[in-house]
Amino acid sequence: MPKMKTKRAAAKRFSVKKNVIKRGSAFRSHILTKKSRKTKRGLRSAQYVHPSNEAGVKRMLGL
Repeated sequence: MPKMKTKRAAAKRFSVKKNVIKRGSAFRSHILTKKSRKTKRGLRSAQYVHPSNEAGVKRMLGL
């Protein structure tokens, strides 16, 4: 049986840590002038994949 290929798009977007899958934060790339300081500060913090989506992400990453 051949090896399972990783979905390259998923590999670029997610990184696997010890017990969570880290993801990028949405809404922080542009049009930051109209967003409040509090909102931008919250977007800076680490974001993780929700437990309900973890199985699908792991499947895409070949885990």
